[in-house]
Amino acid sequence: MDIKAYFSKKADVINKALDSYLSDKEPEILNKAMRYSVFAGGKRLRPVLMMAACEAFGGKSEDVLPFACAMEMIHTYSLIHDDLPAMDNDDLRRGIPTNHKVFGEDMAILAGDGLLSLAFETMADALMKYSDRRYIKAFKAIAAAAGTRGMVAGQTVDVISEGKEVDSKTLEYIHINKTSAMIRGAIEAGAYIAGAKDEDVKKLALAGEKTGLAFQIQDDILDVESTQEVLGKPVMSDIKNEKKTFVSMYGVEYSKNKVAEYSEQAIGIIDSLDCDGEVLKAIVSYLTDRKY
Repeated sequence: MDIKAYFSKKADVINKALDSYLSDKEPEILNKAMRYSVFAGGKRLRPVLMMAACEAFGGKSEDVLPFACAMEMIHTYSLIHDDLPAMDNDDLRRGIPTNHKVFGEDMAILAGDGLLSLAFETMADALMKYSDRRYIKAFKAIAAAAGTRGMVAGQTVDVISEGKEVDSKTLEYIHINKTSAMIRGAIEAGAYIAGAKDEDVKKLALAGEKTGLAFQIQDDILDVESTQEVLGKPVMSDIKNEKKTFVSMYGVEYSKNKVAEYSEQAIGIIDSLDCDGEVLKAIVSYLTDRKY
């Protein structure tokens, strides 16, 4: 299938919904800062994965739209904060100046805070509208993925590990929580909303974790093999920030083999489920073989 066309079609739907959620908000400067990063050209990976997971179990992608948009808001807030001088101190994101370079550190922090709060407001509105346990499960999956048992935990260990020697167990913990958790949460939420069985969602969550690991390691590889022009952000940033990665720990060739291994494991898990997982498998292959 043409996975790029699938992404483009779903991204158009997501962008229109995001535009609606982020319209006519006050104060104006806060809304501008929020919109600046949301519409800076992201792939919409996590919301598209959520839609694909929902469709795989017979659901409709429009059913997950509020949660898909909320997931993108959460992801964008994390990027805004990640770029701050107190964190990675990056000047470019997606080929344009980072939020704090345009609006200042204070407004960048508030823009991230605003997106996180709006994400939960958006999901709460959907819960009130649908009043269905499937949506409550999706809400919990996203909240857990974003919080202290997911992305925030991984980010914390990543920050405190800078400049230190870390072992493979710690590195895997960082990747599983900082990157995989949000991918896993997106897939879980989509499957739950479609009405998938808990045992199937649990298996699919593992596929999401494997996909996230492959995605992060590929990101580490691109950080040393690609260019700023291709990636739209600085390269060699992990070296600059003294961060341990699979590449620095094991080398490029080993890392490429791990990407292939994790990708194959994710696809194998999807194949084992009683669902139409062709799109999900195509997305896994697309993400783990990407060049930017």
